[in-house]
Amino acid sequence: MSISYVRGVLPDRGRCNVLQARFFISGDSMTLDLNAMITEGRNPASEHIDELSTEEMLRVINREDKKVALAVEAILPNIACAVEVIAAAFLQGGRLVYCGAGTSGRLGILDASECPPTYGTPREQVIGLIAGGNTAILQAVENAEDNTEMGINDLTSIGFSAKDVLVSIAASGRTPYGVAALRYAREQGAATIALTCNPDSEMAQMAQIALTPVVGPEVVTGSSRMKAGTAQKLVLNMLTTGAMIRTGKVYGNLMVDVQATNQKLHRRQVNIVMQATDCQEAEATAALAACNNQCKTAIVMILTQSSADEATRLLQQSNGFIRQALQRVDRTSAG
Repeated sequence: MSISYVRGVLPDRGRCNVLQARFFISGDSMTLDLNAMITEGRNPASEHIDELSTEEMLRVINREDKKVALAVEAILPNIACAVEVIAAAFLQGGRLVYCGAGTSGRLGILDASECPPTYGTPREQVIGLIAGGNTAILQAVENAEDNTEMGINDLTSIGFSAKDVLVSIAASGRTPYGVAALRYAREQGAATIALTCNPDSEMAQMAQIALTPVVGPEVVTGSSRMKAGTAQKLVLNMLTTGAMIRTGKVYGNLMVDVQATNQKLHRRQVNIVMQATDCQEAEATAALAACNNQCKTAIVMILTQSSADEATRLLQQSNGFIRQALQRVDRTSAG
């Protein structure tokens, strides 16, 4: 799948034609009809869950959880569009910024925080913002999700610009914090993505790409940290993993930009070099030592029988893609 990204011209979102949440506007206030939202509905499969044995109770939860992956599968074309947009932004020096309140914000922070150790990215390349700031990571902050000014201020505080991509996350699709952030991002000319679990929500209609895995009512009514949260986590995994693959951070299925920040990760680096080159441990260890523990460089050194400087130059000429670096050597040899 190849998508040419032109800011403001994105693939059709293909929003699901399912139940639409209803909003009633009175003056400057907006009252939300929760009963019209899928994520707030009452699940008939769990109406008597409090009467079940512990094992049967868990079976109900497990049966509902099985629906989540299928809901994500249904929106894979839209997720692919989002991955292409994020990867294009990375290659142009842009950032991926997640924002959300409560569980949604914490999931964004979790995904963002794993990128530097896994893929060797700068900490500022993928950023997670949560309504209420760092305090809200560990405990609820009253009324934070309703603070529209905070949604804007959090973006301005990081210098959010047209080069960046905003993913606003909210199971409901109507959180004021997330809506305000989306509106601000659009005003800057940035790419906007909404990750929600209610189709045709305010956020889904506002964003250029709507990611809406419809998981249905929760086992415990309104507890969107459950199926909705699981769906959000699956999608976030795909967004960053897909974008990292598309920008050369993965060779085969190996995380070749992993940073050795502890003993386990140093061992993983050695294993990655051995698996990628089919070399022995001593050769992998020596190559890593010669290039300041850069997996990619060590792999290219071994596969091309080159020095650390030569391997570094090949990777720079190939935008960090190992396969392109190897092909460059093959073309030179053939010539």
